[in-house]
Amino acid sequence: MRFSAQVFVTLKPTVNDPQGNAVLGGLHALGFESVETVRVGKYLTLTLDAIGESAAKEQVDSMCERLLANTVIESYEVEIESA
Repeated sequence: MRFSAQVFVTLKPTVNDPQGNAVLGGLHALGFESVETVRVGKYLTLTLDAIGESAAKEQVDSMCERLLANTVIESYEVEIESA
């Protein structure tokens, strides 16, 4: 079966986010003073073949652990659906 996976990778809350701070400064410079914090992350979409949804989830989790996310400083969430 073919599956679509969405992967959301974000820095862990205790990790400094200089890119988020730069975006926050830019938003404030544009007059969006109500924004208090910004955290920047990555969004990836994958299409893969697997026996079932749980097998697809296992494959994507392995991809995240080995390449897509630096699990020392980043967390990730995976959503799987039939393609």
